[in-house]
Amino acid sequence: MATDLTVELVAVRHGITAWNLERRYQGQQDIPLLFPDAEAGLLALREALESERFDAVYSSDLQRCQQTLEWAEAAKPGVPITLEPRLRELDFGEYEGKIYDELKDLSHYRAWVDSVGELQIPGGESAAQLRERLDAWLHDVAANAQADGHKKVLAVTHGGVIRELRRRFETIHFWDGTVAQAQGRRWQLIYHADTNGKGEWQCSSSSAVPAQVSATP
Repeated sequence: MATDLTVELVAVRHGITAWNLERRYQGQQDIPLLFPDAEAGLLALREALESERFDAVYSSDLQRCQQTLEWAEAAKPGVPITLEPRLRELDFGEYEGKIYDELKDLSHYRAWVDSVGELQIPGGESAAQLRERLDAWLHDVAANAQADGHKKVLAVTHGGVIRELRRRFETIHFWDGTVAQAQGRRWQLIYHADTNGKGEWQCSSSSAVPAQVSATP
């Protein structure tokens, strides 16, 4: 993998779940989509992706992402789908299933919030640990793109994952990286490889998915 790669990466968040509406930390709990609440967002996502052809599709192995991928109908016949545990949400450990009011008086929770996720959650992960598994996944995306000629890749994942990818590719602040359910980001990426099989991703542009419509004056 000694030559540069150009890859378009589209990452979308799963649709709405009951825990989203209840504002509970889902983390790696295998919570399904909530219908009919999720349907409008999923149909809008399907419409946004209907004309696109992806060379490879990766999805978190949690069911809310697999359901979103099925609804989006983005994986065309013959396109490989990889269920990828490294695309799971941040492991929220002891916070999973809880809401802010249940946690706000806990000193370790306040410290975690103040650290913008850098501290490790009791029984869970830190942002650095999430970034580490995403780095490993991105390396494999590059290897697969080199081997199989992938130019356009779809990832169906979670809000925390997309936040970290935005921080990496768009160099934005933690609090600015949020995307809504059944929405995501599109990045034009270049992978600068070296002769040792290592390399670095560089982003040349980013945009919202579905594309944002400018208001007419």
